[in-house]
Amino acid sequence: MTILDDARAVGENGPVCDSCLGRVFAERSFGLTNEQRGNALRTAVALADDEPYEATDVAECWVCEGLCATFDEWAQRAAESVEGIEFDTYQVGTRTPPLIEENELLLRESAGLPEDAGEQFKSEFNREVGKRIGRLTETEVDFGRPHVMFTLDLEGDTVEMRNHSTFVYGRYRKLERDIPQTKWPCSECNETGTIRGKPCHVCAGSGYRYPESVEQLAAPPLLDAMDGEATTFHGAGREDVDALMLGTGRPFVMEISNPKVRHVDLAALEDAVNEQADGKIEVEGLRACTYEMVERVKEHDASKTYRMDVKFAHPVTVEDLQAAIGELDGATVEQYTPQRVDHRRANLTRVREVYDIEGELVDEYHADLTIHGAGGLYIKELVSGDDGRTEPSLAGILGVNAVVTALDVLAVEGEDEPFEAEEFFLD
Repeated sequence: MTILDDARAVGENGPVCDSCLGRVFAERSFGLTNEQRGNALRTAVALADDEPYEATDVAECWVCEGLCATFDEWAQRAAESVEGIEFDTYQVGTRTPPLIEENELLLRESAGLPEDAGEQFKSEFNREVGKRIGRLTETEVDFGRPHVMFTLDLEGDTVEMRNHSTFVYGRYRKLERDIPQTKWPCSECNETGTIRGKPCHVCAGSGYRYPESVEQLAAPPLLDAMDGEATTFHGAGREDVDALMLGTGRPFVMEISNPKVRHVDLAALEDAVNEQADGKIEVEGLRACTYEMVERVKEHDASKTYRMDVKFAHPVTVEDLQAAIGELDGATVEQYTPQRVDHRRANLTRVREVYDIEGELVDEYHADLTIHGAGGLYIKELVSGDDGRTEPSLAGILGVNAVVTALDVLAVEGEDEPFEAEEFFLD
């Protein structure tokens, strides 16, 4: 059978609009819309059969029930749903009424065509409405992770708009101790701030174990500038609450949900964050990034360099310390889950590398150490031994109890490639 024979068969079961007719033969010609293709077929059949040309009113089409005439209307409604929202990319999805899906199958079946012949109604609706949205909003379609997602519910007669989060990458330095990375809710009062109507004795009524965090200090200027609803902080690991984060800083991504503004002056915001933080934290290198940077920051096993003050329970000589350092330099360490984190970490033995270690005695009871180790190395336990849970350890080699009294993180770096790979950025 020829394409004209198939076109005749499609039209034998009732009035079919040009879009629905052309859609069945979408893979047999290119460069035309389904409506143009359908009109061309209808014209060719009329010429071949020497019959008058008869157009079909879309409203009378038994397949789409007139929906193919509503592309402009749905595009306008979608455009109205994003008024006041700044975005560059979008995607369109359509919920097709079950009856239309049944009509699509029946149309092909009755004409003796495969049920997947041509293009499906949903695909055409997405494309035709999407093209019109792009023209109305001067934005581009993105089939990956667009700024905005429109869902057209044809049966429910609604346009659902989802405004995806925007993401800002940077590095932070924490310049004061006892500041956690993210909000730390009070476990005593469960964030209520009160116990039996009185201020909680643990958090003094704040609802948080610690009154400030890196997230709480960094987020407000970004949230305000982008007019978002909330922020989520994603860090490349986290330092202990009592540790400083110095040197090159720790990579992080701030996620701003439902932003009304996406294009902001991040250099100015960097200054605003640092001024507002008042010396407690500093951020630098703020750049707009993709969602994929969140995964990289959270999952990449970065190596870290630490500087620490160590206290010994008994006197240690220079010779003994240097011998112990030499034994740990380049060592493979087995660490069973430390006691201090076993309430929130699985109990298992982790194997990590000490890449480099150096240090010197301050006096016979105190030392200053710098250690570069693999990601996931529990550094305090490398010093103390954690009652034998970490082997080898500085305390174990020396035969003297040792504890870290002050800890600074100097560098957080990726081993395979830098966090700043350009593929993750939008600028």
